[in-house]
Amino acid sequence: MSDTPLRIPPKPTQRVRVALIALAFTAFTVATCLPAIGGVELDFGAIAKNWQNGADKVAQLLQPDFSFVPRTIEPVLETVQMAIVGAAAAVVVSVPLTLWAARPTNPNGVTRRLVRAVINVIRAVPDLVYATILVAMVGVGALPGLLTLFLFDIGIVVKLVSEAIDSADHPYMEAGRAAGGTQSQINRVTALPQSWPLFANQWLYALELNVRISAILGIVGAGGVGRLLDERRAFFAYDDVAIIILEILVVVIAIEWFSNFLRRRLV
Repeated sequence: MSDTPLRIPPKPTQRVRVALIALAFTAFTVATCLPAIGGVELDFGAIAKNWQNGADKVAQLLQPDFSFVPRTIEPVLETVQMAIVGAAAAVVVSVPLTLWAARPTNPNGVTRRLVRAVINVIRAVPDLVYATILVAMVGVGALPGLLTLFLFDIGIVVKLVSEAIDSADHPYMEAGRAAGGTQSQINRVTALPQSWPLFANQWLYALELNVRISAILGIVGAGGVGRLLDERRAFFAYDDVAIIILEILVVVIAIEWFSNFLRRRLV
């Protein structure tokens, strides 16, 4: 036998292929962005002339009027209530919809595509459109905002969790089928316990988003602190607007801290 050591051939690389893909992606990006950039009309003269208007508003925002705080307490609490109730309602409805939208938990292609189509329609409609229609249907107040947040949360949670379930390996489900279990039994005993962390992450994320979104929905009369924000903005009371922004920031940070605390306990 020869003492010559075996030579392992070098591992083939994909450098050329990766470079070509990157070049094609860059060319596509440039080709699509240049017309858009060219269509934006920049009037530097108007910017130089009117920049003081924006500077004055920023100066007012940097001088919040803390005497306005008592008037904001009730609207802020209403915003938090809308966010929590909307997320809680989405918790109940999103579980079956997600299981129907994912391929491993719903082999029936017809119902799966139907659920995905409904979710895509829900996600395609902007939140302000939902809020505007619901305000016209049920009146001004927290209810249209709550329904809008519920629809928004359903679209987000079902979309993200069902895609995560689709992309994961599920040997435990194959074992359940081999044992003769029905699809509903497999989903209940194997799929749901494995998916609870995914659901929890998205529910907490939706709760964080709800506070931000509800502040905007109030502009069209959908309740919460957004109505007060729009009112003070209309009166150019930017010192009061600054107080509302600070309160929203505090609430968002508090919910984010609470969400991170729960995630550490769930994982």
